[in-house]
Amino acid sequence: MLKALVVIVPVVMAIFSLVQVAQSRSDLVRTLPRWAWALVILLVPVLGPVAWLSIGRPRQSGGPAPPPRRRTVAPDDDPDFLRGIRFKKPNDKPDE
Repeated sequence: MLKALVVIVPVVMAIFSLVQVAQSRSDLVRTLPRWAWALVILLVPVLGPVAWLSIGRPRQSGGPAPPPRRRTVAPDDDPDFLRGIRFKKPNDKPDE
């Protein structure tokens, strides 16, 4: 069992680290570019993933927050739209 862990743990660490490298935003990765981190993880079996986890991956609380997504608003929920509505009879002419 111990012999299997010696093989399984580094493989799992490498896969986990490669997935994190692939999912990280390029501008938040520290020290090296993403492609270089992928090479380090693949070429240096145990130290590569440990280096990524300790000095390469983006900080959880350090970077700037991404801009919030703007929520689409239905016309009947949009106050500007409702303010602009004038209930008119079909025969009324538009204001000039």
